[in-house]
Amino acid sequence: MSSFESKRFDSPDETRSFADNKGEVKIVNLGTGVVGHVTFEPGWKWSDHVRPIVGTESCQAAHVGYVISGRQMLKMDDGAEFEIRAGDVVSIPAGHDGWTVGDEPCVVIDFAGMANYAKPS
Repeated sequence: MSSFESKRFDSPDETRSFADNKGEVKIVNLGTGVVGHVTFEPGWKWSDHVRPIVGTESCQAAHVGYVISGRQMLKMDDGAEFEIRAGDVVSIPAGHDGWTVGDEPCVVIDFAGMANYAKPS
């Protein structure tokens, strides 16, 4: 029999903070999935604020998400660069760095890459 499940980000199952208070990810676990509400503050950069937590050279999570607000630049390990911004639905492969652009936080709902994101190794 199927069961209904509903959760809210204002009472997440887990919250993981980035280094230097440059943002956080609120995690909710639904069935077999993990969804994250991620806030990347101005000045946030993956290589400065998440790499020290996880210990990899680049982000090894693949992401599928929706950008609620703000902008972010992404640089893939092969050198390709992309900008994402409010209103974009994105698929980002593993192997990238990213940083917030401008003075507004970049807020993203991530449906795929949050199970181990910013979790100490």
